[in-house]
Amino acid sequence: MATEQKIQRRLIVHLGVQKTGSTGLQRHLRMNSDALAGRLVPLTPEKGSPMRPLGRAAVAYSLSPTEQTARALEEALQEVLSELPRNDLPVLLSHENLAGAMPGNSGETALYPALPQIAWMVMRTARDFDVEFVIYTRDMATWRPSVWAQAVRTDGYTGTLPEFLQATDALPAWDDLTDRIARVIGAQNITCFRLEDEPRDGHPGRLLLRHAGLSDGDIDALTPLDGTANPRLNAGATEFLRRLNQSALNPHARGKVVDLVARAQHLFTADAPSEGTL
Repeated sequence: MATEQKIQRRLIVHLGVQKTGSTGLQRHLRMNSDALAGRLVPLTPEKGSPMRPLGRAAVAYSLSPTEQTARALEEALQEVLSELPRNDLPVLLSHENLAGAMPGNSGETALYPALPQIAWMVMRTARDFDVEFVIYTRDMATWRPSVWAQAVRTDGYTGTLPEFLQATDALPAWDDLTDRIARVIGAQNITCFRLEDEPRDGHPGRLLLRHAGLSDGDIDALTPLDGTANPRLNAGATEFLRRLNQSALNPHARGKVVDLVARAQHLFTADAPSEGTL
């Protein structure tokens, strides 16, 4: 008699990438956690959760792919999976930093060179799950300036936008990234969505949620997100932080300043100061 094959639990890994609407999607998931209960287990990088160390481990591995950083990444993912509720509901794990360091972070100028290997390690570590990956892309002409502003804000990047665009001028199209991933884990395990195809109706990540099994009616019933999540700072505020990054400020103190600037952007709407002043 043939034995029945056990159906593995579905694990949908949303890799981001940065500046493609991940923050809005994650906020939307957290807002609707009660409504999603019974249909989906969402995992997002909430403060104090093991998802935060997972993102840091992926970035660390991408910047220095060693046996030690690989082991740390796998252990961080094991910690996340160990805390899952004991049921058969599909899991949606969303963390843009799983893609690794974005251009502008610690000298990175390539298009997520470590992501194929990160995806392979995720599949190996989560071998008891039916793992699939989802990635969002965004038109390069708008994505690169947005990434530059984020790198200035979060990663201490000191270059100007023209300097960043020149440093990343050789970035390939998104197809290059998805092809590299597919060669490692198989094309059937990676799905790519364009941010431009997302309806702007207060329900970010609709394409991903459909992929996870929710109907349009299910999604429409969720509480919509009010406003834009993680919006780009205005030009004056970004320029202030870029010049601040050139100083030897303690990282903790710098983080406090960034928070203050983000809350008081109206103070930076005048023309940017001349070169040589802050």
